[in-house]
Amino acid sequence: MAKLPKEHQFFDVSDYGRPMAKLIANSLTNTSLSPIHVTIGFIISGLLSIICMVYHQYWAAAFFLVLKSILDAADGELARLKKTPTYTGRYFDSVSDFLLNALFILTLWYITQGSLFYAFLAFIGLQLQGTLYNYYYVILRKKHNGDTTSRIFEDEAPKAMNGEKQSDVNLLFGLYRLFYGLFDKVIHYLDPNAITAQKLPKWFMTCVSLFGLGFQLLIIALMLVFDLAAYIIPFFIVYSLLIFVVIPTRKFINR
Repeated sequence: MAKLPKEHQFFDVSDYGRPMAKLIANSLTNTSLSPIHVTIGFIISGLLSIICMVYHQYWAAAFFLVLKSILDAADGELARLKKTPTYTGRYFDSVSDFLLNALFILTLWYITQGSLFYAFLAFIGLQLQGTLYNYYYVILRKKHNGDTTSRIFEDEAPKAMNGEKQSDVNLLFGLYRLFYGLFDKVIHYLDPNAITAQKLPKWFMTCVSLFGLGFQLLIIALMLVFDLAAYIIPFFIVYSLLIFVVIPTRKFINR
């Protein structure tokens, strides 16, 4: 089961790892491994990439960043194949992404001995980019009866699904709100009418997918292997300004 019906699927630049993720998920379908185990796998891969960055092993760091993106897609694929989507898995995935993103930026700040303030701005920009992408994507999925574990507004903890504990959902939801709540509010403030948008064309969603986490990590990986580590933090600060191009474009499409 895909996140969107086939007729509404678009070319997602950030989802380049999906083919490999499907192979991994298919190989795990009849095993005892759960989507949570795969999520733990991408956490380990992300931490290994950080260790490699610290020791200036940039090719290895790039490998583990890309592997992290593949496994990040594989956990959801496995949940859909096993027909065991859960809010626990959804929030655990998001919370893990947030913490790893913070560690990635801190590591880049450390190895380049740059400005901590610029690192903070880059992290804020990174999160706003991803939030905008997810905002439009979830709206599209709701509009076309796609994946149901993500919600446009995360105002209160959802009711636990079969096979998960409400206490786990509540805990992870609380962490999700702590980490993402402000970013969600900022993006909704900047484009509140997107919720009722009649058109989110495939070409537009493909452009927005340039803000997806998978593509962000691919950029970091490529800049590392080309010995451009010192430019990664400044790049994401400037890259974030494209948010103020994307939102007016969405409004223009639905004028």
